[in-house]
Amino acid sequence: MSLPTSSRLQFTPNLNICRILNGMWQVSGAHGRIDPKRAIQSMFDYLDAGFTTWDLADHYGPAEDFIGEFRRQLVATRGKEALSNLQAFTKWVPRPTQMTKALVEKNIDISLQRMGVESLDLLQFHWWDYRDNNYLDALKYMAELQDEGKIKHLALTNFDTEHLKIITEAGIKIVSNQVQFSLIDRRPEVNMVPFCTEHDIKLFTYGTLCGGLLSEKYLGQPEPRGGELSTASLRKYKNMIDAWGGWSLFQELLSVLKPIAAKHNVTIPNIAARYILDKPTVAGVIVGTRLSVSAHVEDNARVFDVALDQSDYDQLDAVLGRSRDLYQLIGDCGDEYRR
Repeated sequence: MSLPTSSRLQFTPNLNICRILNGMWQVSGAHGRIDPKRAIQSMFDYLDAGFTTWDLADHYGPAEDFIGEFRRQLVATRGKEALSNLQAFTKWVPRPTQMTKALVEKNIDISLQRMGVESLDLLQFHWWDYRDNNYLDALKYMAELQDEGKIKHLALTNFDTEHLKIITEAGIKIVSNQVQFSLIDRRPEVNMVPFCTEHDIKLFTYGTLCGGLLSEKYLGQPEPRGGELSTASLRKYKNMIDAWGGWSLFQELLSVLKPIAAKHNVTIPNIAARYILDKPTVAGVIVGTRLSVSAHVEDNARVFDVALDQSDYDQLDAVLGRSRDLYQLIGDCGDEYRR
Protein backbone atom coordinates (compact mmCIF):
# COMPACT_ATOMS: atom_id res chain seq x y z
CA MET A 1 0.00 0.00 0.00
CA SER A 2 1.30 3.45 -0.86
CA LEU A 3 -0.38 6.75 -0.02
CA PRO A 4 -1.15 9.34 -2.72
CA THR A 5 0.90 12.53 -3.00
CA SER A 6 -2.04 14.39 -1.43
CA SER A 7 -1.16 12.66 1.85
CA ARG A 8 2.04 14.74 2.07
CA LEU A 9 2.63 18.35 3.07
CA GLN A 10 5.80 20.42 2.81
CA PHE A 11 5.32 21.64 6.37
CA THR A 12 8.62 23.55 6.54
CA PRO A 13 11.46 23.82 4.01
CA ASN A 14 13.17 20.82 5.66
CA LEU A 15 10.16 18.82 6.90
CA ASN A 16 7.86 16.93 4.55
CA ILE A 17 5.16 15.23 6.60
CA CYS A 18 2.22 12.87 6.37
CA ARG A 19 -1.03 14.76 7.01
CA ILE A 20 -2.27 11.98 9.29
CA LEU A 21 0.09 11.84 12.25
CA ASN A 22 0.46 8.75 14.40
CA GLY A 23 -0.50 9.84 17.92
CA MET A 24 1.42 8.21 20.76
CA TRP A 25 -0.65 9.32 23.78
CA GLN A 26 -2.04 5.81 23.51
CA VAL A 27 1.24 4.25 24.73
CA SER A 28 1.21 6.33 27.93
CA GLY A 29 -0.58 3.70 30.01
CA ALA A 30 -4.07 5.21 29.95
CA HIS A 31 -5.21 3.06 27.02
CA GLY A 32 -4.21 -0.45 28.08
CA ARG A 33 -0.99 -2.39 28.18
CA ILE A 34 1.41 -2.07 25.25
CA ASP A 35 3.87 -4.83 24.29
CA PRO A 36 7.09 -2.89 23.49
CA LYS A 37 8.52 -5.48 21.07
CA ARG A 38 5.32 -5.75 19.06
CA ALA A 39 4.82 -1.98 19.28
CA ILE A 40 8.14 -1.32 17.52
CA GLN A 41 7.28 -3.88 14.85
CA SER A 42 3.96 -2.16 14.18
CA MET A 43 5.82 1.16 13.81
CA PHE A 44 7.54 -0.38 10.78
CA ASP A 45 4.09 -1.22 9.37
CA TYR A 46 2.98 2.41 9.70
CA LEU A 47 6.19 3.71 8.14
CA ASP A 48 6.00 1.29 5.21
CA ALA A 49 2.38 2.31 4.56
CA GLY A 50 3.44 5.96 4.28
CA PHE A 51 2.44 7.13 7.79
CA THR A 52 5.86 8.55 8.54
CA THR A 53 5.06 11.28 11.08
CA TRP A 54 4.74 10.68 14.83
CA ASP A 55 3.32 12.89 17.56
CA LEU A 56 4.56 12.22 21.09
CA ALA A 57 5.58 13.93 24.32
CA ASP A 58 8.05 13.74 27.17
CA HIS A 59 5.23 12.57 29.48
CA TYR A 60 3.64 9.95 27.19
CA GLY A 61 5.20 7.05 29.09
CA PRO A 62 7.79 5.30 26.86
CA ALA A 63 6.86 7.19 23.66
CA GLU A 64 10.24 8.95 23.25
CA ASP A 65 12.05 5.69 24.07
CA PHE A 66 9.99 3.88 21.41
CA ILE A 67 11.12 6.44 18.82
CA GLY A 68 14.74 5.94 19.92
CA GLU A 69 14.50 2.15 19.65
CA PHE A 70 12.63 2.39 16.34
CA ARG A 71 15.37 4.61 14.92
CA ARG A 72 18.06 2.15 16.07
CA GLN A 73 16.26 -0.80 14.46
CA LEU A 74 15.64 1.22 11.31
CA VAL A 75 19.36 1.96 10.93
CA ALA A 76 20.31 -1.64 11.75
CA THR A 77 17.94 -3.17 9.19
CA ARG A 78 17.75 -0.54 6.44
CA GLY A 79 20.71 1.79 6.83
CA LYS A 80 21.03 5.35 8.05
CA GLU A 81 19.37 6.84 4.97
CA ALA A 82 16.05 5.25 6.06
CA LEU A 83 15.89 7.81 8.88
CA SER A 84 15.16 10.55 6.33
CA ASN A 85 11.65 9.08 5.95
CA LEU A 86 10.83 9.53 9.64
CA GLN A 87 9.51 12.63 11.45
CA ALA A 88 9.02 12.67 15.23
CA PHE A 89 7.36 15.63 16.95
CA THR A 90 7.67 15.68 20.73
CA LYS A 91 6.45 18.02 23.49
CA TRP A 92 7.89 19.59 26.58
CA VAL A 93 5.36 20.03 29.37
CA PRO A 94 7.17 21.51 32.40
CA ARG A 95 5.70 22.49 35.74
CA PRO A 96 5.49 26.30 35.73
CA THR A 97 8.45 27.73 37.62
CA GLN A 98 11.28 30.19 37.10
CA MET A 99 13.06 29.25 33.89
CA THR A 100 16.81 29.26 33.31
CA LYS A 101 18.63 28.22 30.17
CA ALA A 102 20.27 25.39 32.11
CA LEU A 103 16.87 24.00 33.15
CA VAL A 104 15.44 24.24 29.64
CA GLU A 105 18.54 22.69 28.07
CA LYS A 106 18.61 19.85 30.58
CA ASN A 107 15.06 18.85 29.64
CA ILE A 108 15.67 19.17 25.91
CA ASP A 109 18.79 17.02 26.28
CA ILE A 110 16.70 14.29 27.95
CA SER A 111 14.38 14.16 24.93
CA LEU A 112 17.34 14.18 22.52
CA GLN A 113 18.89 11.25 24.37
CA ARG A 114 15.67 9.23 24.67
CA MET A 115 14.82 9.71 20.99
CA GLY A 116 18.37 9.12 19.79
CA VAL A 117 18.53 12.34 17.75
CA GLU A 118 20.93 15.27 17.55
CA SER A 119 18.13 17.76 16.84
CA LEU A 120 14.39 17.63 17.60
CA ASP A 121 12.31 17.91 14.41
CA LEU A 122 9.57 19.86 16.21
CA LEU A 123 9.34 20.76 19.89
CA GLN A 124 5.78 21.56 20.97
CA PHE A 125 5.65 23.54 24.23
CA HIS A 126 2.80 23.46 26.75
CA TRP A 127 2.36 25.74 29.78
CA TRP A 128 -0.23 25.13 32.49
CA ASP A 129 -0.65 28.58 34.02
CA TYR A 130 -0.79 31.83 32.03
CA ARG A 131 -0.61 33.85 35.25
CA ASP A 132 3.02 32.71 35.45
CA ASN A 133 4.65 34.46 32.50
CA ASN A 134 7.88 32.47 32.79
CA TYR A 135 6.64 30.71 29.65
CA LEU A 136 8.12 33.58 27.63
CA ASP A 137 11.54 33.01 29.20
CA ALA A 138 11.27 29.29 28.47
CA LEU A 139 10.48 30.00 24.82
CA LYS A 140 13.34 32.50 24.49
CA TYR A 141 15.77 29.88 25.81
CA MET A 142 14.29 27.30 23.43
CA ALA A 143 14.83 29.76 20.58
CA GLU A 144 18.50 30.02 21.63
CA LEU A 145 18.77 26.21 21.61
CA GLN A 146 17.16 26.27 18.18
CA ASP A 147 19.91 28.64 17.00
CA GLU A 148 22.44 26.19 18.46
CA GLY A 149 20.96 23.30 16.47
CA LYS A 150 19.25 21.26 19.19
CA ILE A 151 15.75 22.09 17.92
CA LYS A 152 14.75 22.43 14.26
CA HIS A 153 11.37 24.09 14.80
CA LEU A 154 9.50 25.59 17.75
CA ALA A 155 5.80 24.96 18.23
CA LEU A 156 3.09 25.09 20.86
CA THR A 157 0.38 22.82 22.15
CA ASN A 158 -2.92 23.97 23.67
CA PHE A 159 -2.09 27.67 23.70
CA ASP A 160 -5.02 30.04 23.21
CA THR A 161 -5.05 32.78 20.60
CA GLU A 162 -4.35 35.58 23.08
CA HIS A 163 -1.11 34.02 24.30
CA LEU A 164 -0.08 32.84 20.84
CA LYS A 165 -0.34 36.51 19.86
CA ILE A 166 1.83 37.57 22.84
CA ILE A 167 4.47 35.00 21.87
CA THR A 168 4.40 36.05 18.21
CA GLU A 169 4.71 39.73 19.15
CA ALA A 170 7.70 38.84 21.35
CA GLY A 171 9.49 37.87 18.15
CA ILE A 172 9.50 34.11 18.77
CA LYS A 173 8.93 32.16 15.56
CA ILE A 174 6.24 29.53 16.09
CA VAL A 175 5.45 27.19 13.19
CA SER A 176 2.44 25.36 14.65
CA ASN A 177 0.01 24.98 17.54
CA GLN A 178 -1.61 21.69 18.48
CA VAL A 179 -5.28 22.02 19.43
CA GLN A 180 -8.44 20.01 19.83
CA PHE A 181 -10.49 20.32 16.63
CA SER A 182 -13.31 18.09 15.42
CA LEU A 183 -16.88 18.05 14.18
CA ILE A 184 -17.81 18.27 17.87
CA ASP A 185 -15.23 20.86 18.96
CA ARG A 186 -15.02 23.68 16.42
CA ARG A 187 -13.70 26.34 18.84
CA PRO A 188 -10.52 26.94 16.75
CA GLU A 189 -12.67 28.49 14.01
CA VAL A 190 -13.56 31.46 16.24
CA ASN A 191 -10.14 33.07 16.80
CA MET A 192 -7.35 30.55 16.29
CA VAL A 193 -7.82 29.78 12.59
CA PRO A 194 -8.06 33.47 11.55
CA PHE A 195 -4.95 34.41 13.59
CA CYS A 196 -2.93 31.44 12.29
CA THR A 197 -3.99 32.15 8.71
CA GLU A 198 -2.78 35.73 9.05
CA HIS A 199 0.57 34.75 10.60
CA ASP A 200 1.33 31.58 8.60
CA ILE A 201 1.09 29.28 11.62
CA LYS A 202 -0.17 25.73 11.05
CA LEU A 203 -2.46 23.68 13.25
CA PHE A 204 -2.11 20.05 14.23
CA THR A 205 -5.38 18.71 15.55
CA TYR A 206 -6.22 16.02 18.08
CA GLY A 207 -9.55 14.65 19.25
CA THR A 208 -10.62 14.72 15.60
CA LEU A 209 -12.19 11.26 15.92
CA CYS A 210 -13.27 11.85 19.54
CA GLY A 211 -11.20 8.92 20.74
CA GLY A 212 -13.09 6.55 18.43
CA LEU A 213 -16.60 7.71 19.32
CA LEU A 214 -16.98 9.22 15.83
CA SER A 215 -17.35 5.80 14.22
CA GLU A 216 -19.87 3.22 13.07
CA LYS A 217 -19.30 1.32 16.34
CA TYR A 218 -21.39 3.83 18.31
CA LEU A 219 -24.16 4.43 15.76
CA GLY A 220 -27.49 3.30 17.15
CA GLN A 221 -25.97 2.37 20.48
CA PRO A 222 -27.27 3.36 23.93
CA GLU A 223 -25.29 6.00 25.77
CA PRO A 224 -22.14 4.38 27.20
CA ARG A 225 -21.60 4.63 30.94
CA GLY A 226 -18.57 4.57 33.22
CA GLY A 227 -16.89 1.19 32.76
CA GLU A 228 -17.92 0.94 29.11
CA LEU A 229 -15.60 3.86 28.36
CA SER A 230 -12.46 1.78 28.63
CA THR A 231 -9.80 4.32 27.65
CA ALA A 232 -8.84 7.83 28.75
CA SER A 233 -9.69 9.07 25.24
CA LEU A 234 -13.23 7.70 25.33
CA ARG A 235 -13.89 9.25 28.74
CA LYS A 236 -12.42 12.60 27.72
CA TYR A 237 -14.38 12.95 24.49
CA LYS A 238 -17.63 11.57 25.91
CA ASN A 239 -17.50 14.55 28.32
CA MET A 240 -16.97 16.84 25.32
CA ILE A 241 -19.99 15.34 23.57
CA ASP A 242 -22.08 15.87 26.72
CA ALA A 243 -21.12 19.57 26.75
CA TRP A 244 -21.67 19.90 22.98
CA GLY A 245 -25.23 18.60 22.88
CA GLY A 246 -25.55 15.15 24.41
CA TRP A 247 -25.85 11.59 23.17
CA SER A 248 -29.14 12.06 21.32
CA LEU A 249 -27.79 14.86 19.10
CA PHE A 250 -24.56 12.88 18.67
CA GLN A 251 -26.63 9.96 17.35
CA GLU A 252 -28.20 12.33 14.82
CA LEU A 253 -24.73 13.39 13.72
CA LEU A 254 -23.62 9.77 13.28
CA SER A 255 -26.84 9.08 11.33
CA VAL A 256 -25.94 11.90 8.92
CA LEU A 257 -22.29 10.84 8.69
CA LYS A 258 -23.13 7.22 7.81
CA PRO A 259 -24.74 7.87 4.36
CA ILE A 260 -22.09 10.51 3.54
CA ALA A 261 -19.41 7.90 4.25
CA ALA A 262 -21.28 5.31 2.17
CA LYS A 263 -21.57 7.77 -0.73
CA HIS A 264 -17.78 8.18 -0.75
CA ASN A 265 -17.18 4.46 -0.08
CA VAL A 266 -15.31 5.20 3.15
CA THR A 267 -15.99 5.12 6.91
CA ILE A 268 -17.35 7.64 9.41
CA PRO A 269 -13.85 8.27 10.87
CA ASN A 270 -12.61 9.03 7.34
CA ILE A 271 -15.27 11.72 6.89
CA ALA A 272 -14.58 13.17 10.36
CA ALA A 273 -10.85 13.43 9.58
CA ARG A 274 -11.37 14.81 6.08
CA TYR A 275 -13.70 17.52 7.41
CA ILE A 276 -10.91 18.88 9.63
CA LEU A 277 -8.06 18.34 7.13
CA ASP A 278 -9.92 20.65 4.75
CA LYS A 279 -10.00 23.52 7.27
CA PRO A 280 -7.66 26.50 6.68
CA THR A 281 -4.18 26.27 8.28
CA VAL A 282 -4.65 22.63 9.34
CA ALA A 283 -1.41 20.81 8.49
CA GLY A 284 -2.46 17.45 9.83
CA VAL A 285 -4.76 15.48 12.11
CA ILE A 286 -3.42 13.22 14.84
CA VAL A 287 -4.96 9.75 14.98
CA GLY A 288 -4.11 7.69 18.04
CA THR A 289 -2.12 4.51 17.48
CA ARG A 290 -2.63 1.76 20.05
CA LEU A 291 0.59 0.05 19.01
CA SER A 292 0.46 -3.76 19.36
CA VAL A 293 -3.24 -3.56 20.35
CA SER A 294 -5.09 -2.38 17.24
CA ALA A 295 -4.17 -0.81 13.90
CA HIS A 296 -6.17 1.24 11.42
CA VAL A 297 -3.53 1.73 8.72
CA GLU A 298 -5.70 0.73 5.76
CA ASP A 299 -8.76 2.63 6.97
CA ASN A 300 -6.75 5.79 7.69
CA ALA A 301 -5.35 5.69 4.16
CA ARG A 302 -8.87 6.09 2.73
CA VAL A 303 -9.09 9.62 4.13
CA PHE A 304 -7.04 10.72 1.14
CA ASP A 305 -9.64 9.31 -1.29
CA VAL A 306 -12.38 11.65 -0.04
CA ALA A 307 -13.45 14.99 -1.52
CA LEU A 308 -16.43 16.38 0.41
CA ASP A 309 -18.98 18.36 -1.61
CA GLN A 310 -21.40 21.15 -0.71
CA SER A 311 -24.24 18.70 -0.15
CA ASP A 312 -22.13 16.91 2.49
CA TYR A 313 -21.35 20.17 4.27
CA ASP A 314 -25.00 21.28 4.18
CA GLN A 315 -26.16 18.02 5.80
CA LEU A 316 -23.50 18.22 8.50
CA ASP A 317 -24.13 21.90 9.18
CA ALA A 318 -27.83 21.20 9.71
CA VAL A 319 -26.95 19.02 12.71
CA LEU A 320 -23.93 20.97 13.96
CA GLY A 321 -25.93 24.19 13.98
CA ARG A 322 -28.18 22.77 16.71
CA SER A 323 -25.35 22.09 19.16
CA ARG A 324 -24.25 24.26 22.06
CA ASP A 325 -21.49 26.82 21.51
CA LEU A 326 -18.41 25.25 23.12
CA TYR A 327 -16.47 28.50 22.74
CA GLN A 328 -19.02 30.21 24.99
CA LEU A 329 -19.10 27.26 27.39
CA ILE A 330 -15.39 26.42 27.66
CA GLY A 331 -13.44 29.28 26.09
CA ASP A 332 -10.68 29.29 23.50
CA CYS A 333 -8.40 26.38 22.57
CA GLY A 334 -6.82 24.76 25.61
CA ASP A 335 -8.86 26.68 28.17
CA GLU A 336 -10.23 23.39 29.52
CA TYR A 337 -6.72 22.66 30.87
CA ARG A 338 -6.45 25.93 32.80
CA ARG A 339 -9.58 26.25 34.93
